[in-house]
Amino acid sequence: MTIKVGDEFPEVQLKYVPYDAAAPNACKGPQLLDTKKAFSGKKVVLIGVPGAFSPTCSVQHIPPYVAKADELKAKGVDLIVCVSGNDFFVMEAWGKQEKVTDKILMAGDANGDLGRATGLSIDLSKAGLGAVRLTRFVAIIDNGKVAHLAVEPDPTEVTVTGADKTLSAL
Repeated sequence: MTIKVGDEFPEVQLKYVPYDAAAPNACKGPQLLDTKKAFSGKKVVLIGVPGAFSPTCSVQHIPPYVAKADELKAKGVDLIVCVSGNDFFVMEAWGKQEKVTDKILMAGDANGDLGRATGLSIDLSKAGLGAVRLTRFVAIIDNGKVAHLAVEPDPTEVTVTGADKTLSAL
């Protein structure tokens, strides 16, 4: 079953490599992101994408979020998280390429736990990308509850999940 507005956001363990301004090119070990703990008492924008480095994600979806991160935070967002079905090292490398720095936490869902727990997974095995990937979505989570959810009808496009649409939803 797919999550919906008003639902408690499920507890899932994701992993990420934290950005370190003092050593931006260092490759550090992963940290755990427990969604229940990390989202409690906070307003979170969670951006789900099918794959790091993919054309739509890298050209149309994430760059506007990087550019508008300060605007999102000015509207009360405490944390911006981008999650994909890639591992945390791939997400770290993609974040470096996109110059995300500390604006967006780049988390991996390589085991598909988030996709299964939210019902927001997609089978991209025919495209050679694996059977359990996240579809393209954005959720605004307010103190652990889903306050807004937009899911792309076609995950190869960005029509309802872009940064401007998210800003309007806040």
